[in-house]
Amino acid sequence: MKVNNTGAKSVATAQVQAKELEKNLKSGTKNVDDFDKLSTHDSTKIKMSPEAQAFQKAKAIASSDSIDEAKVARLQKLIDEGKYKVDSAAVANRLIDDHLEIGE
Repeated sequence: MKVNNTGAKSVATAQVQAKELEKNLKSGTKNVDDFDKLSTHDSTKIKMSPEAQAFQKAKAIASSDSIDEAKVARLQKLIDEGKYKVDSAAVANRLIDDHLEIGE
C-alpha cells in the first residue's frame, strides 16, 4: 500500500510561511508579497451562496447613510398624531412578493 504524503508537506510549508509572516509583522516588516506566500494553491476561489450574497447586499444597504430625514420626520409626525394608517393587505402582499422573489 502506497501512501501519498504531499498533504503533510504542504501543511508544514504553510505553517513555516505563516510563522515567518507573523515574525515579519511583529518586527514591523509588512510586505504584501508575504501574504501571497501563504497560499499553497494558486487558484483558490470562494463562491458565496445566494443567501450570503443577499445578506451581504442587505448589510451594505443598512450601513449606508441614505436615510431620507424629511420622510422619517413626516412619518414620525403622523405616527405621533395617530394619523398613520397601516394597510395590512398591502403589507402582507409585499411580504409574499419579497418571499417569492428571494426564493427564485
